Amino acid sequence: MAKYLLLKHYRGAPAPVNDVPMDQWTPEEISAHVRYMNDFAARLEKSGEFVDGQALAPEGAWVRYDGEGRPPVTDGPFAETKDLIAGWMIIDVDSYERAVELAGELSAAPGAGGRPIHEWLEVRPFLTCPPTITE
Repeated sequence: MAKYLLLKHYRGAPAPVNDVPMDQWTPEEISAHVRYMNDFAARLEKSGEFVDGQALAPEGAWVRYDGEGRPPVTDGPFAETKDLIAGWMIIDVDSYERAVELAGELSAAPGAGGRPIHEWLEVRPFLTCPPTITE
């Protein structure tokens, strides 16, 4: 089994087919989307492929250690995670192909008008050992 991170992006990926921002959805559309995500996770729990998942709140900040007594908090120069990552799911599957299959299914969660979003999801394998350095 190999673990993969499925990342749901707010932006930075190609536009989804149903490209209506969530803040413009009705409460019913949001409920249908969340229900789809929960049902998907429950099905993967039963198959033993679900590890964890979470939606992220829009608040957030970049933080960096800048020396004793100087705890900086900054909003730049990078795009903020809150602007880029909407949520994530960790799966533990037998192959990369299975991870891609599940990401494709997850991308069909309903959005505005109840139509599937067909959003792009990022599929990233977990690093299982330190990278080999060749000189």
